[in-house]
Amino acid sequence: MGNEKLNKLIIGFIFLFICFAIDRFSKIYILNILNNYGQVDLYVNQYLNIYLIWNTGIGFGLFSSENNTTYNVITLIIVLINFLILYYAFVETRIKSIFLMIILGGSLGNLFDRIYYKAVPDFIDLNYAGYHWFIFNVADIFITLGIICLILSEFIFYKKSNVKK
Repeated sequence: MGNEKLNKLIIGFIFLFICFAIDRFSKIYILNILNNYGQVDLYVNQYLNIYLIWNTGIGFGLFSSENNTTYNVITLIIVLINFLILYYAFVETRIKSIFLMIILGGSLGNLFDRIYYKAVPDFIDLNYAGYHWFIFNVADIFITLGIICLILSEFIFYKKSNVKK
C-alpha cells in the first residue's frame, strides 16, 4: 500500500472517529439527563427543542417495528451497507473517501445504539411556527452532511471531467 493510500485511510478514519465520538458524547449527555431527571424535554428557543424519543426504525422512523425479526433484518442490512461504504471509501478519491467516512461515522453511531439499546435515541427537534421536522440526532447530521458533500462533489468532478473532453 502506497503512502498516498495510507494517508487517505488515516485521514478517513480520523474523520470517522471524530464523527462517532461527537455522536456518542451527545447521546451520553442526553441519556444522563434522562437518568437524572426521568425525562428529556428541554426548550432551547422557538426553533429548537431537545426531546428524547427512541427510534426502532431507520431514518425518520421509517420501518419502525416491535417485531424482533424485522428489527434484526433491518440491522443486518445496515451492517452490510456499512461494509459497502467502507469498501467505497477505500477505492474512491481522497475527498470522496472523507465524505464516505463521515457518513460511516454517523451510521456506526446509530448502529451502536441499535445493537446496545435496541433503538436509536433521537433528540433534536427543529420546528418553525408549530411545524416540526422529524426528530433526529447528531449521527443523522453527519450522515446528511456526508451525503450532501458527496452529491456536491459529484457535480464538481463531473463538471471538471466534462470540461477536459
